[in-house]
Formats: sequence, C-alpha cells, structure tokens
Amino acid sequence: MLSPEGILGKRPISREQIKYKIRKFIFGSKDTEGVGKLAAVYLLLISIGFVYLYPVLYMISKSFMNLNDLLDTSINWIPSQMYLENYKQAFKSMDYWKTFRDSVVIAGIPTLINVVICAIVGYGFARYEFKGKKLCIGLLLFSFILPPQATMMPTYVFYTDIGLINSIMAFIVPAILGQGLKSQIFILIFFNFFRQIPKVLIEAAKIDGAGHFKIFRKIALPSAAPAILVVFLFSIVWYWNESYLTQLYVVGAFTSNANAYHWSSLIVSLKNFENSYNTARSVAGSGMVDINESIKMAGTMLSILPLLIMYLVLQKQFVESVDRTGITGE
Repeated sequence: MLSPEGILGKRPISREQIKYKIRKFIFGSKDTEGVGKLAAVYLLLISIGFVYLYPVLYMISKSFMNLNDLLDTSINWIPSQMYLENYKQAFKSMDYWKTFRDSVVIAGIPTLINVVICAIVGYGFARYEFKGKKLCIGLLLFSFILPPQATMMPTYVFYTDIGLINSIMAFIVPAILGQGLKSQIFILIFFNFFRQIPKVLIEAAKIDGAGHFKIFRKIALPSAAPAILVVFLFSIVWYWNESYLTQLYVVGAFTSNANAYHWSSLIVSLKNFENSYNTARSVAGSGMVDINESIKMAGTMLSILPLLIMYLVLQKQFVESVDRTGITGE
C-alpha cells in the first residue's frame, strides 16, 4: 500500500528545512551571498559614499550658481544656468597658472624623493639584519606617533639657522634624509612589501653574481610597482593638501632677499582666498563682483581639481595596488 508521499513523489517539507532555506536566503551560505547580507552591505556602502560625496556635490552645484540662484530659495541643487563667471574670477584672483606650477613643484619633487628614499630604507629594514635594527624601527614608529606640533617651532628655528626658510629646500632636504611628510608610513609600506619577496630570488641573483644595488634595482623595484604607486599617490596628496607647514616653511611672507622667488600653492591661496580676491577686485578695471559663496566654491573646486583628475585616471591601478601592498591587513 502506497503512502501519500509515494503517490505525490515528494516528502513534506519540515519546519527546520523551511527555517534553513529562509536563513540561507537572507544570510547566505559558504558558496552564496544572502540577499539580506548583500542589502546591508550595499546600504552601508551607499551611506558612507553619500557622506563623502555630499560635500563634493554641494561644492560643484554651488560653484555654477549665479547670485540670483543663491538668493532663490527654490533652487537648491540644480542651477538655472551653468554660470562660468565664478570660475573665471576665482581663476584670476588665485593667479592660477603660476600657483598651479608652484603646487606641482612643491608637491612633486619631495614626493619623487620620498618614493626613492623610503624604498631604499624599507628594503634595508626588510632584507638586512644588523645591530640596533629593532631600535631603529622603534624610533621610526615613535617619530610618527610624536605630534608634529611638538617639533614645529624647534624645526622652524633650525631651518631658519641653516637658511631653508622660504625655499622649497625646506621640503626637499628632509625628504632626502628620510624625514619627508609621513615618510614613516611609506617606509613601513615598503618594508612590509619587500618582506614578501621570495628569498630564493635574492639567493639566485647572488649566485649569478649580482651585488646588493643590482638586486635592489633589478628584482626588488620592478616587483614593488604597486607599493611605489601607493606611496606616490599618498605622498603627493599629503604634500598638496598641507597648508600650514607649506605656509610656515616654504610660502613665507617675510624674507630679507627682495629678489627671492615667492612660492605659492593652491591650498595656501585657497586659505587666503578672500583676502586675495578682495585685493584683485580693488584693481581698477578688474570687473570683479563682490565675493559670494559661489565664487568661494569655485576657488575650492579649482584647488582640488588636479587631484580629482589624477585619481580618476589612476583609480583602478590605485585600488589594485592598495590591495597588493598589504595595507588592508593581508
């Protein structure tokens, strides 16, 4: 005699199986991602992305508004027209091309030196054993933990005594000595990366007669391309966005030499944007209107535009490099 299960060809689904399928659908399993888990992850990412993107979108929106749009309470995000005069006036008041060239030099040259010196120091820590190695690494970490405000004034006095103030050498010389901006982090990045190079490659190169420098140049550096890209991007962004130290050491207003070149940078110009704008506006025939929020947003956009373009171009390589250098904890 056939049972009901045999006639239907199916067994009734138990309550435990129903719970398991619901739990698998929501939370997933080892092989699949659950809908609930994916929804939570995407919601979190969208929320975090909105927090970061909101100021940028607000800045872009306001920078294209004219004075009437600013005063019109019905216009919040989309301007009535693409008003480019704000950018023209901000461009003029910031002396953009000269300031942009100075920013590239101030951020670019110390960054290139940082990459080279930090790679050498990181390789030395990773591949050589010597007395006091742990002490040196400890001092390296301590110099990073030490607040820069504690050494700012003694450093300023020292730079003044040796003639580095109001010169780009105030950034270049420390970078050459391995004390560039955030160089401790970069040394640790290279240190962590070079430790992952198989020792058999180094030993094979030694058997073939390669010296220390040739091994570093032919084996270590080519394999460290991801670390180099990460260090380059981080360093140039930090140098580019550093306003206080740049104004204190490089873009000083006081110099005894009247013929000395007066450095500037986009971030420092943005910091003093309102004063420089009013000065440019006071010139007869400038045709510049009173400063408003849209003009300020246009100046801010101009100061960060080079970094945005650089990131958009190198975004894919940067994300892959961050993953390969072990910054994520791998």
